[in-house]
Amino acid sequence: MADKRVTGIGGIFVRAENPSSLARWYAEKLDVPLEGGIPDTDSEGPVTAMFKWRDQDNADRIGSTVWAIFPKATDYLGDGPVMINYRVEDMDAVLKALESEGVWVDPHREDHEYGRFAWIRDPEGNRIELWQPLGE
Repeated sequence: MADKRVTGIGGIFVRAENPSSLARWYAEKLDVPLEGGIPDTDSEGPVTAMFKWRDQDNADRIGSTVWAIFPKATDYLGDGPVMINYRVEDMDAVLKALESEGVWVDPHREDHEYGRFAWIRDPEGNRIELWQPLGE
């Protein structure tokens, strides 16, 4: 198994009644750098920001943490108001270890050009997303 299970936070996802309005508040009050600027109207999908950073052990490696506000009705976050995405280096090894320890692991997986995704639940039922980045 990989030396570390979680290597960082890949994203923070929040559910809101009015994602665009809440995103405007974060942009105006906290200077959260929204992708595409501050929305004028309500959007159907999530409103996102991307925080770029450099790896402390390899300054040439640039990573990112996504911040997104989703519509209240989304199924993506499971039942909770928030979902955190954790970065992992070896998805298969992490999932195998978690399953062997009795952690609920969603059988659904997604592979995209920017990484692999899987989901688990903590003991309180909170949905957690695991992400193995590709090509950073």
